Amino acid sequence: MKLHSTYCSLFLKLTFILAFTACLANAAVHHHEFVIQPTPVNRLCQTQHVMTVNGQFPGPTLEVHNGDTLIIKVTNAGKYDISLHWHGIRQMRNPWADGPEYVTQCPMKPGVSYTYRFTIENQEGTLWWHAHSKWLRATIYGALIIYPKQGSSYPYPKPKREFPLILGEWWNRDPMHVLRQAKITGAAANVSDAYTINGQPGDLYPCSNKDTTIFPVEAGETILLRIINAALNQQLFFSIANHQMTVVEADAIYTKPFITNVVMIGPGQTTNVLVTANQPPGHYYMAATAYSSAPNVAYDNTTTTAILEYKSAACKSKTGSPMRPILPQLPAWNDTNTANAFKAQFRSLSKGRVPLEIHENLFFTINLGLINCSGPSFRCQGPNNTRFTASMNNVSFVFPKRNSIMQALYQNTPGVFTTDFPPVPPLQFDYTGNVSRGLWTPARGTKLYKLKYGSHVQIILQSTNIVTIEDHPMHLHGYHFFVVGSGKGNFNPRTDPARFNLVDPPERNTIGTTPGGWVAIRFVADNPGVWLMHCHLDVHIGWGLAMAFLVENGVGKLNSVEPPPPQLPQC
Repeated sequence: MKLHSTYCSLFLKLTFILAFTACLANAAVHHHEFVIQPTPVNRLCQTQHVMTVNGQFPGPTLEVHNGDTLIIKVTNAGKYDISLHWHGIRQMRNPWADGPEYVTQCPMKPGVSYTYRFTIENQEGTLWWHAHSKWLRATIYGALIIYPKQGSSYPYPKPKREFPLILGEWWNRDPMHVLRQAKITGAAANVSDAYTINGQPGDLYPCSNKDTTIFPVEAGETILLRIINAALNQQLFFSIANHQMTVVEADAIYTKPFITNVVMIGPGQTTNVLVTANQPPGHYYMAATAYSSAPNVAYDNTTTTAILEYKSAACKSKTGSPMRPILPQLPAWNDTNTANAFKAQFRSLSKGRVPLEIHENLFFTINLGLINCSGPSFRCQGPNNTRFTASMNNVSFVFPKRNSIMQALYQNTPGVFTTDFPPVPPLQFDYTGNVSRGLWTPARGTKLYKLKYGSHVQIILQSTNIVTIEDHPMHLHGYHFFVVGSGKGNFNPRTDPARFNLVDPPERNTIGTTPGGWVAIRFVADNPGVWLMHCHLDVHIGWGLAMAFLVENGVGKLNSVEPPPPQLPQC
């Protein structure tokens, strides 16, 4: 019996080692080098020198499999401090690789190199990477595609071919200069001059039609579009003339498929759609234009286009003139009903994972605001001689400068942050009603909210009518969360939870707040570290529409933050 027992034990150990080795063999390590540098880019009849990665706009597409490791050496050959964020990657126990400047790292100064190292853990789908330093994200971004593990497949029929489709914004000035002017004046920043698809504005803009992005298809085949909204400040409607789309994934989480004619996508979000080329062979416009939910707020009202081109389609008409693609019908810029109806169709494929018992019940107001000025000044060109600001629970977030929050936490450096972010607004009021001007000016601070490891968290994100209502795309770093409910008006804690979807709610990493309403999210705090939560309209994060969670370590090494990597950038 003893010999048999020993044999069985050795057999099991050997089986485990072989299985573990096979698992490692299927995973890959991807080495990349990113050089951030100024590059001349010609758009809208003029050439702009903008910051790019490896001279590409958009930047390189990263293609990996679930379980793979990325090692990316970044060299800053530009003139601005910069850090990179791998948007949607959970970075389990590794906040050091997350990237937001002054939160998990100090930015890389000009001439400095730094290497990001992280592993994809149980994630697959479409994500992206981008600069997380002021407005450098306007031109420094690219797709991050995570395929299933080798031997696994999608939970839907495999498409014939796949395309990343990145929506962006373009300014006819250096975006950093646009930001600097807004900071000096205190007014809203100038809106973009164009939207782009894969870096190209498209046929409806001057000097752009010869470079319009083309997506070739064969008649009858089904393709997968990996749509990413990399726009700096604009939510967008997207549609394809005469073609329906089947949504199958959002923010790298598979969804129950649903058919739609239009996609509404906020900055930071991704949406995968299947498209079948089932129309008469021809040229069909794919188009995106603004969804601007805030009344009386300026926005870029142009439309970007690409072309879905059937390979068998004629290039010219019978008269010899070029074939003009068909334009899709897009919703009106303020069609919140269509936006809300689209968002309401998302359902998770998996069930039974929503946290039911809540340990932390938080209520966050999402506010714009104004700072009063003592007298007329070129630095106070907001409404009625004010400066624009923004806040959560009346706290306008201040990014530290002498150290990052995560480095200060690890080094036990005092004075960089506090952990007294309020769990509820300091003062209750009619959030979506006529808000007193006395509530329009927030306090400023670098305040975090502390969460115990493993705690079940619910957050009500309540839109307010301070300055104006708006659909704010809120992004939580280091986590996916369940969107369990939403509604118009003020959240009612007595009646609204009864309508929560606790069975198959969608999972996201970025979600819009209902204009003049609320959205409820839940997650388990199972990833220790410092994690930023902010509005992904970059004009708003610059005004302070952010906060951060400090998730404490759990028990043991596998539930604790890893030590910092060598040569972490210093402030």
